Amino acid sequence: MADPVPICPLCHRPIPPGAPQSRHHLVPRLKGGKGGPTVLLHQVCHKEIHATLTEAELARGYATPEALRAHPHLAKFAAWVAKRPPEFNPRTPGNRRGR
Repeated sequence: MADPVPICPLCHRPIPPGAPQSRHHLVPRLKGGKGGPTVLLHQVCHKEIHATLTEAELARGYATPEALRAHPHLAKFAAWVAKRPPEFNPRTPGNRRGR
């Protein structure tokens, strides 16, 4: 039996083999998260997290998938990207912090 396809904890879409993906440290490595828990995300979701929040913000208040989904911008992004195919990987424009 094949391994189950992982589900992205931000957008809740499956992450099929070959889809752009990356591991996200729930507490940034530079903020004490080296060796800490990680989650597998779509690359586009991971980029959006880091384009939206600073490492300090991630460490202080967004160290769980639930907290990330509760952030207003990331919730809106997750709802938008959930309508795209699992392999969807557009270029993410620069930094959104401060919007």
